[in-house]
Amino acid sequence: MHLIDSHSHFDDDSFDADRGAALTRARAAGVVAQVVPAVNARLWPRLREVCAAHPGLYPAYGLHPICLADHDRADLDQLAAWIEQERPVAVGEIGLDYYIEELDRDAQREYFLAQLGIARDARLPVVVHARHAVEDTYQLLRRFPTVRGVVHSFAGSEQQARRLIDLGYCLGFGGPVTYARANRLRTLVQRLPLESILLETDSPDQPGAQHRGERNEPARITEVLREVARLRDEDPAHVAAATYANTVRLFDLGVASQ
Repeated sequence: MHLIDSHSHFDDDSFDADRGAALTRARAAGVVAQVVPAVNARLWPRLREVCAAHPGLYPAYGLHPICLADHDRADLDQLAAWIEQERPVAVGEIGLDYYIEELDRDAQREYFLAQLGIARDARLPVVVHARHAVEDTYQLLRRFPTVRGVVHSFAGSEQQARRLIDLGYCLGFGGPVTYARANRLRTLVQRLPLESILLETDSPDQPGAQHRGERNEPARITEVLREVARLRDEDPAHVAAATYANTVRLFDLGVASQ
């Protein structure tokens, strides 16, 4: 089986000591590619370097909402230029985070809208963060009908999920779906059309139920795959093939078809 981790922060410094070994484990697990989103402008060069050094890593560049204090308005101009020069697979990680109450919501929305405009102009998909902010995220995405993307680590309602799918968005699911108490999330994975689902780890964050408190890594996407397949009562090979194809199609990845 071939798998793609559609959301991995593999450039994170927690991998500096064993990035090569972690990549070897991922490849042994069938992970042939990872989409690696950025969080702030300062780290774009590092992300580019890590992805260039390891085949199968595909960068996305953007300004993450939880890094709001790091951002400057000039970063938006820099982002547009950087994307034109680098031609990443997506604009991201961008979006809204209302879980952290001290983050200015108006400023978040301004950065989000600006980056959606950049994605539209560059004809690139977006990698969207929407923590406790799915409704506002949906309303802003509606303003850009030609933009497509993925709402990663989706945790909204089924109604919200289907409205996003109707906009042309995929939804990413990772470690949280492996927790037995995540009843709404697990029900959602059972009911959504498979062609709208992407698998992810969000490494080094969001480890699955078997690895609570540990650093997450891309090889563990197999645990997400098995749980999604079990919940849907489908063959893991079928879920792997479908989610692989979904990810290749969304990000126009240059990886071999199965």
